[in-house]
Amino acid sequence: MDLARIIPVLRSFDELKAKEFYVEFLEFKIDWEHRFEADFPLYMQISKQGWVIHISEHHGDASPGSTIMLEMPNVEVFQKHLLTKKYKNSRPGCERTEWDTIEMTIADPFGNRLTFFENVPQPEKKK
Repeated sequence: MDLARIIPVLRSFDELKAKEFYVEFLEFKIDWEHRFEADFPLYMQISKQGWVIHISEHHGDASPGSTIMLEMPNVEVFQKHLLTKKYKNSRPGCERTEWDTIEMTIADPFGNRLTFFENVPQPEKKK
């Protein structure tokens, strides 16, 4: 059996806030949007480089407060770039963890958390 990829689904409650956060702030692009009718909830796919996320306003599609991990190189460079945007709802910071990563966690407007991380092995200790 060949496995392809996993696509997380995150819950949203407001299309404009979702687009402000994911498209304007984090610089994902909208691949497609779907509604069963004009005034129905939005379901959309966003992507950035190799990442793909589905965002849903449909009740029951996902639980608010989820966390996804997004691996990337140069987390601190991305963090500094985000700070230049002066986004009113987030000023993310980075932390070096005990498990040899640098992580930046950002909460979206709906309580979901995105943790951007990079693996950074500890330098070998001199003997």
